[in-house]
Amino acid sequence: MKYASGFLTAAIAVIIASTAAFAQPAPAVAPRPVTNTTPATPSTETSAPRPISRCADVTGVIERTFYLNNSTQQSDANEVVTALRNALDPCDKIYLVFNQSAIVMEAPPDQIAFAQKLINDLDRPKKNYRLTYTVTEMDSGKQIGTQHYAMILASGQQTTLKLGNRVPIATGSYSAGGANGTNMSPVQTQYTYVDVGMNIDVTLTTMGDGAVLKSSVDESSVAPQKPDAAIQQPIIRQSSLRGESFLAPGKSQALGSLDIPGSTSHLQIEVVMEPLP
Repeated sequence: MKYASGFLTAAIAVIIASTAAFAQPAPAVAPRPVTNTTPATPSTETSAPRPISRCADVTGVIERTFYLNNSTQQSDANEVVTALRNALDPCDKIYLVFNQSAIVMEAPPDQIAFAQKLINDLDRPKKNYRLTYTVTEMDSGKQIGTQHYAMILASGQQTTLKLGNRVPIATGSYSAGGANGTNMSPVQTQYTYVDVGMNIDVTLTTMGDGAVLKSSVDESSVAPQKPDAAIQQPIIRQSSLRGESFLAPGKSQALGSLDIPGSTSHLQIEVVMEPLP
């Protein structure tokens, strides 16, 4: 009985220990982070107020018409208008009425006053000059002949001088007669004309105490023809000199020389500028 009681006590202890082992709680699991499904709200930023353009403020704007006294060419008037638009407020309205030599402007009084001053500075009388070209023909170092060509022009304006002849050149012929040689009419010849001689094209622009000369000198002549040629068609010989030079008042300036085709001669070209009162 003593042994049986001990065996029973041991068995009960084993059962209790096994039950305790199976009854232990499971290890704790770390909680999952909570996902925020609420949409993000942008942060509030303080921005400076947008400036109001003066173009939207029409109060205080007046209209004024300025008349140009010396800008006789449209290119000159356009340059004055361009200067006004670049110097004044972009909101000012500026119009050119060239057939009236006028500039119409809508702007505040201070801008109108500034425009008046700018126009007075730009719309100035143009200087006038006398240009005298001297063309000297040289052959083997000897002077054969000299010709002078003079013109009066204003600064910035293109001037052309022509001196010579118009030479006819046949371009074709036709007859108004019928077929098979019946009722034949005189043959009619068609001509075109070519200017032959001296052609001087210049533009003089004032710069400081002098002026910049842009010139083109063209000399042409008719070459001699053989008298026994079947068709008498004139042959035009041409020489040209183009370039830019700076001229000082009263001082002769050599522009260059032109060889005369078909000969041993050449032309020396000089020019003198004289300001006019």
